[in-house]
Amino acid sequence: MKLGTKLIHAGVAPDPSTGAIMTPIFQTSTYVQSAPGQHKGYEYARTQNPTRDALQNALAAIENGKFGISFGSGLAATDGVMKLLSPGDEVIASNDLYGGTYRIFTKVFERYGIKFQFINMQDAQNIKNYVTAKTRLIWIETPTNPLLNIIDIEATAQIAKQHNILLAVDNTFASPYLQNPLDLGADIVVHSATKYIGGHSDVVHGALIVKEEALAKQLYFIQNSCGAVPGPQDCFLVLRGLKTLHVRMQRHCENGAAIAKFLRQHPKVAKVYWCGFEDHPNHHIAKKQMRDFGGMISFTLKDDSQEAAFKVLSSTHLFSLAESLGGVESLIGHPASMTHASIPREERISNGLVDSLIRLSVGIEDVEDLIADLQQAIG
Repeated sequence: MKLGTKLIHAGVAPDPSTGAIMTPIFQTSTYVQSAPGQHKGYEYARTQNPTRDALQNALAAIENGKFGISFGSGLAATDGVMKLLSPGDEVIASNDLYGGTYRIFTKVFERYGIKFQFINMQDAQNIKNYVTAKTRLIWIETPTNPLLNIIDIEATAQIAKQHNILLAVDNTFASPYLQNPLDLGADIVVHSATKYIGGHSDVVHGALIVKEEALAKQLYFIQNSCGAVPGPQDCFLVLRGLKTLHVRMQRHCENGAAIAKFLRQHPKVAKVYWCGFEDHPNHHIAKKQMRDFGGMISFTLKDDSQEAAFKVLSSTHLFSLAESLGGVESLIGHPASMTHASIPREERISNGLVDSLIRLSVGIEDVEDLIADLQQAIG
């Protein structure tokens, strides 16, 4: 079954009691039992919900995994992965990553005795220099947020397996339409399904997808025990979003390519970060492990002051100034003060995330209108 068909049909079936083609929203907190321990597979909604089950099955199918585990947000999913670890364990993470991930690693889990090393992974072999006997997890984003760095998933997975280390890949920027890390050797795929999977800026959701049953059981235990589960309405909305992911992503990619090329030719733009350019670092790896290059773009101006960037950020009409990404509408943001403000400035700067960097989430509007909007904002 091809991906577009799978996105519409995987994990779901008409409701057997009514024939409803859409999965019902089972808005209930508990389930009646005919006798103690005798029930229809459902006891309490934190543990199980039919709407959530349908979504988890669909997520597993589209990432070519076997088990999907849904959470109340992308960070709740990240929290679930970190709870696989114990005090004294070490994590190797990419040095360009979502600010919320950095915050939960350093401000929450470091307090419990877990050590983090944030390193440049554009050469995957560099990871070997940081592996110790205590390393239990490698955490990567690719493309990274917000500099669009590309990390070789397959090469990283080989290193992880050599040392019996789990590999988690945050696949939020790419989405399952563009990239499937489990096929490349990853153990856990992480999604903020708030973004491209949901696709309409109307739901907050997170997900983990795995192939290995023992690992899935650990994560289901954490999901149930810690309780950061999504409600059935949220699961319904994410299921709805999945059905159009392929057609939305096609337009995101088309528009992203056009806008990246426009920005690169603009006389006031200094640098454009987009992994579809042949001279983008590790473009050959992106071409190998991705089906297309997505709708996320970052850029800087030749006037590299924060004031110049703020002027652009405040002058767009179709690009809305807001956090988040992956919705049908185009967004513009300032990572240094918004999505990545929790990362210390000196650390951001050393990794290339300068104060003047602007990030675009290119939506699915008519691209001519989007280009005109950026043209008038940049001047």
